[in-house]
Amino acid sequence: MKILVLLPRVPFPLEKGDKLRAFNHIRYLSKNNEIILCALNDSTVHPDAIKNLQPFCKSIHILNISKVRIAWNLVAAFFKGIPFQTGYFYNKKAQNKLDKIIEQEKPDHIFCQLLRVAEYVKYQPIPKTLDYQDVFSKGVERRIEKAPFYLKPLFRAEYKRLIKYENQVFSWFDNKTIISKPDRDFIPHPEKEKIEIIPNGVDYEFFKPLNREKEYEVVFIGNMGYPPNVNAAEFLAREILPLVHQSKPGARLLLAGASPAKRVLALQTDKIQVTGWVDDIRVCYAKARIFIAPMQIGTGLQNKLLEAMAMKIPCITSPLANSALGAKDGIEILVGNNPSEYAAHIINLLENTTFADEIAEAGYRFVIGNYDWEQATSKLEEIMVKSTKL
Repeated sequence: MKILVLLPRVPFPLEKGDKLRAFNHIRYLSKNNEIILCALNDSTVHPDAIKNLQPFCKSIHILNISKVRIAWNLVAAFFKGIPFQTGYFYNKKAQNKLDKIIEQEKPDHIFCQLLRVAEYVKYQPIPKTLDYQDVFSKGVERRIEKAPFYLKPLFRAEYKRLIKYENQVFSWFDNKTIISKPDRDFIPHPEKEKIEIIPNGVDYEFFKPLNREKEYEVVFIGNMGYPPNVNAAEFLAREILPLVHQSKPGARLLLAGASPAKRVLALQTDKIQVTGWVDDIRVCYAKARIFIAPMQIGTGLQNKLLEAMAMKIPCITSPLANSALGAKDGIEILVGNNPSEYAAHIINLLENTTFADEIAEAGYRFVIGNYDWEQATSKLEEIMVKSTKL
């Protein structure tokens, strides 16, 4: 089967969840299929991107969109009534290029990641699959409360547009997929049960236990420019860690990940280190005794939790993040509802190493048994093959 994959970003480097998901789908779909990759791009392409993607793609097409056009597209989105993030990625010149590629390649199936690119193919008569991945409307809704007062009207407007658009695009595609059942439940469509759940996975050959000297008591890892991660980092540093310091004054926190926002950089102290981009993120996981992801906003499955658990690190997270993950609280993971509970979990794991080892081992077995890229992508491939043969 010849599959045209349309993405809102070039899926390399793998510092963002959507890139990681897209890269692994392409990687495993390429075993039985011919992949034509079309990726929108609004910045400088990483020098190693093409080299890392070529082994899995018959051809790679970068559809550049300029900042000037993006500004105009956002204005156009306002008048069209479509979500701003859809308007951000839609470009007429890119549309013309994509139409030519589709005409020349004649793909059997079109796979789109995120509703940001849905506009490009809504009129294509070719069988199509949309990966919602996350529920954008719910993510925006959760950000309204914590947004500055002057941005609240913008977030409310975007929320209403996304609700409408998530419902509208449903009928444009033969198949729809999403990352977890809790996310599917938030999709505003009466037939949302038809959306197939395709979870993420872990590269177990890469993310495996490493023997490193423990330099930090706690680590939080993620793209530190992503608002939900920025919010979680601040929550951890300002509300949880001070409670830990009451009984563990020497406890150190590592905040690791690409593109740290100014608000994250401002958290750095003698007991909190902010790394920025790290060539091998596994080292950051391995240097800490505990991994914590105290997510308060956002949606979807947290890859950072999967990776930490695969490396046999005891993990703590929020009810929000664990609703998508599905690990057993108190057995495979620890869940905190407020700063006091998070701090108590951290102190307990630091003082009770036997319990910490039990959580780490059970978490490892849970992830190994439930999250596999090849298995997840195989299900995705079956869905596409079935609709293509109809």
